[in-house]
Amino acid sequence: MFVLHESEKLQILYESLEKNIPESLKVYGTIFNIRNKNPFNMEVLVDAWPDYQMVITRPRREEMEDDLDHYTNTYHIFTKAPDNLEEVLACPQVINWEQTFQIQGCQESVDQAIRKVAASKSVQVDYINTMLFTLQTLVKGKTSSDDKMELLKVDEDNKERNFPVIFLDASHAGLINEQWHFGKNERSLKYIERCLQNFPGFGVLDPEGQPISWIVMEQSCELRMGYTVPKYRGQGNMWQIGYSLTEYLYQKKVPFYLHVAGDKEKVQQTLRSFGFELSACGWHQWKCTPKKYC
Repeated sequence: MFVLHESEKLQILYESLEKNIPESLKVYGTIFNIRNKNPFNMEVLVDAWPDYQMVITRPRREEMEDDLDHYTNTYHIFTKAPDNLEEVLACPQVINWEQTFQIQGCQESVDQAIRKVAASKSVQVDYINTMLFTLQTLVKGKTSSDDKMELLKVDEDNKERNFPVIFLDASHAGLINEQWHFGKNERSLKYIERCLQNFPGFGVLDPEGQPISWIVMEQSCELRMGYTVPKYRGQGNMWQIGYSLTEYLYQKKVPFYLHVAGDKEKVQQTLRSFGFELSACGWHQWKCTPKKYC
């Protein structure tokens, strides 16, 4: 594996990965941000060029200074040859197995290779599999105006705009961190602050000016951390955010997608009514922790 530096090659790779959406979404979205100022200081590795079979995105080495910060130490993987992945993952020049990290992707087929290498290196694996949702024609940023209006057609019952929608900023990170299922710690707070400083986040305010519903984009263009305060649920606030955020991302030609836990049936129903489609490949995360940190 080697780092792909040249902007022309990154453009070619980005366009090529589009053919493999949704399985390639995590690397596709990360490369979008790498090509747009690269605020998380990421890099792209491929096994060959131009006939690549494997793509891995990761932070540059200087970013991964904290061995316990799996939020920063995140790798995204897409492969056309899962049978060859084990050898690549075992290479210390590709993945630092001495620190806590996570691998995210949209291919269950990489699971076996990750577990085998982790076992050989005495690393514990915590696996999460959730449901991947995309707005099919918007994820690639190539929707016509007519398509967009059809996809963003909001049910009149959910179109009431009782509260204002705002752009979130780093001052909202503490509140978001308190409610994020994957957060609630100092490292996740730092990560959320960085996301809000570099990517769009939308929220709805109550009459006192406090956020009551929100969602944030992260370094792979995934929409995450979605939450609504219980007393305000079922009032169309997430619809309101969804409409504004989707309109904004469409105008900026930013790809986007999200994942939802299998037991969140109401959220899944809302997404489907908004036009999102369930992708069969799913969303997968492997948190890898060396035994010395367990």
